[in-house]
Amino acid sequence: MNDEKRLLLAIVLSVVVLVGWNFLYIQPQAKKTAQNVKTTEQQPVTNPSGTDSKSKVSDYQPVKDTNLTESTQENQGIRMKDFRTISVATPLYNISLSEYGAAVTSFTLNNYNETNKKDSQLKELVPKEIIRGLFRLSLKGKSISNFDSAIFKADARQNKTILREGQKKISFTWTSPEGVVFEKIFTFHADTYLIGCDIIIKNGAPMPLNDSLGISVAGFLDKAAEKEASFTFAGPIGIVDNELQEIKKKKIEDKDTYSGNITWAGYTTRYFMSCVIPEKPVNGEFKVSNSNDILTSTLYLPMERIDPGKMLTVPLSCFMGPKSLAILKKSKESLTKAVNFGWFTILAKPLLIGMNLIHQVLPNYGVAIIVLTILIKIVLWPLGTKSYKSMNEMKKVQPLMVKIREKYKDDKQKMNKEVMALYKTYKVNPVSGCLPMIAQMPIFFALYRMLYQAIELRHAPFMGWIQDLSAPDRLFHFNFSIPFMQEPYGIPLLTIIMGATFFLQQKMTPTSGDPTQARMMMLMPIFMTVIFINFPAGLVLYFFANNIISMGQQYYIQKKFS
Repeated sequence: MNDEKRLLLAIVLSVVVLVGWNFLYIQPQAKKTAQNVKTTEQQPVTNPSGTDSKSKVSDYQPVKDTNLTESTQENQGIRMKDFRTISVATPLYNISLSEYGAAVTSFTLNNYNETNKKDSQLKELVPKEIIRGLFRLSLKGKSISNFDSAIFKADARQNKTILREGQKKISFTWTSPEGVVFEKIFTFHADTYLIGCDIIIKNGAPMPLNDSLGISVAGFLDKAAEKEASFTFAGPIGIVDNELQEIKKKKIEDKDTYSGNITWAGYTTRYFMSCVIPEKPVNGEFKVSNSNDILTSTLYLPMERIDPGKMLTVPLSCFMGPKSLAILKKSKESLTKAVNFGWFTILAKPLLIGMNLIHQVLPNYGVAIIVLTILIKIVLWPLGTKSYKSMNEMKKVQPLMVKIREKYKDDKQKMNKEVMALYKTYKVNPVSGCLPMIAQMPIFFALYRMLYQAIELRHAPFMGWIQDLSAPDRLFHFNFSIPFMQEPYGIPLLTIIMGATFFLQQKMTPTSGDPTQARMMMLMPIFMTVIFINFPAGLVLYFFANNIISMGQQYYIQKKFS
């Protein structure tokens, strides 16, 4: 059972105990007694490389390529170390591209690490299992021989370039045995994760070329990766007909092709994503595959027929980076759809924006969560007041309910009838105290999804032993397993403290006087503590702060209306 299901179960059980007891037992007993955009656009389009590139077929004068022959390709292996690698270092990332397929074989992020340890390596977005690299080209119709094993030649004089400002272009070229030239031009920018990737196809063959151009992005999703992502989605992702498509691994066998107007396609994890973006949405195919847990997304773009002596330019962009709303929006507005909170997106995204605004003033995400909790509590204060007033009224009639239950303990039917009469006489509705809590549940779930998925909390420290708000809190680390606890093993101190606040809050909350219900409610803090031991510390911190404020509000209402 994943974390989201555990939280849902905990809240549902709470509601069942509070509401269901009245609906399913007391009240029933009383009642019983009584498109089409082409890939090769003819008009100018915006090119990430900064040039006025057009997707169109134009004249081409063939030039004989003497750099690589078919025989040398056949003698090459697929070990990436056998091929020349070009590296570019920018303030944001370090990228390595191999001449084998002109593919990205490494991409590390300068502002993100693999773990929060001091000696941790930079975050790598190309898993070691993906030997052939990312953003490889293919042809759907296999119209060009040896294209899958093409060895391009880079025009870079040096193997490593440091780009501190501005932009840098690197071109990779390969000529097929038929005489068709493929040129892949990467344009790197110092201030963005967006990389220009223009594809130029020059037909020097005697026959026309009519095929679909594919470009692939892959990720590795084994059981450990699935566990790390928990309930958040990881796998092939794309926007088809303006709808976000998240293709689960187990669903690929049922459907592997998505056709329509494609905005972008790629692969995502909990916090990072890689994707290919046409300059304009195109009518094409988004195909996914699974090979030994390597999930590949291939975007196929239909090409116009390229006659001999003609050339075609297809401007694209590639994105590899963090799933930060601000970064994605700056790169490409449509990429923000990748930050998906499910049903609760409409609430979760404003909460994420609010948390980040608070962080700009108070540069500690733990403090930002507490302030956000206070602001939410202020907004929901009227609902909380109504709930606590109802509970206070219940507390007043509780002695009378105890007497009724004692007097009619051998006649359940009569007891329930008298209890309902008592509610009517004193105008007490036991359910009214629960309704405000139910109304707040969408916000709780939105916060849960937001705090679980927000990359801003990844490796973000709070204080003391809490040095990663995206991970479970652990005071000390043990080398032995603990029941119900996921690794790392240790003392979930903040979770225990939060459980104590649940217990205190429950002690302050009056019940209907039924001893069975009272015992069940006192078990809830224990149940909630066990459920929360594997939740991110940021989420636990929110519930802890919320409980403290709620107890204060409840105490104030009880004193005011007692």
